[in-house]
Amino acid sequence: MVNKVIRQKRSLRLKRKLRIRAKVFGSAATPRLSIFRSNKYFYAQAIDDTKGITLASVDGKKLGLKNNKEDVKKIAVALADSLKKSNITEVLFDRNGYLYHGVVASFADSLRENGINL
Repeated sequence: MVNKVIRQKRSLRLKRKLRIRAKVFGSAATPRLSIFRSNKYFYAQAIDDTKGITLASVDGKKLGLKNNKEDVKKIAVALADSLKKSNITEVLFDRNGYLYHGVVASFADSLRENGINL
């Protein structure tokens, strides 16, 4: 029973992810900001899809920050600084199939507070 629920959750997230990726395409001027949540850590990277390169990234594991609302705000500040060094002020937010609440919403709000337009 538990495996069936896990498979269903994974399947629904994959459907949401594909639906989002069909609409979001990053460029050098407005890169795609893709996030990933594991059970312990939070990762984010700005991607130029035309060239297929990562312009800026932040790794919660390397910063020693966990996957909770307070630590994700610190991760967003680090990413905003990295984006500003690359002269990027606007990004397209790719939530990667995760629902927009809790940690994901906290991350997006903190980016907006630090001068990055989503």
